[in-house]
Amino acid sequence: MKDLIGRVCVKLAGRDAGGKCVVVGVVDKNMVLVTGPKKLTGVRRRRVNASHLSFTPHKIDIREEASDDEVLKALVEAGLEEYMRRRGEAAWTP
Repeated sequence: MKDLIGRVCVKLAGRDAGGKCVVVGVVDKNMVLVTGPKKLTGVRRRRVNASHLSFTPHKIDIREEASDDEVLKALVEAGLEEYMRRRGEAAWTP
């Protein structure tokens, strides 16, 4: 599951449902750590069940446990800033 780090995904459940986020860490076989970052998408850093995420084909190059500023910088460099702001788009399942 370490290959999930940097993967852009859409939250399917909870208060942030429809918001996009980036996987920044793997907690165990079911849980991952995600961030929006909050400044960009409104999704705050938190642990979520991987089954509550829909993974997109987009992936950014970040280190594990990267800060929100590092994630934001990587998203801007990848040209995904505007994509991340849009909510509720259908995602793709690998």
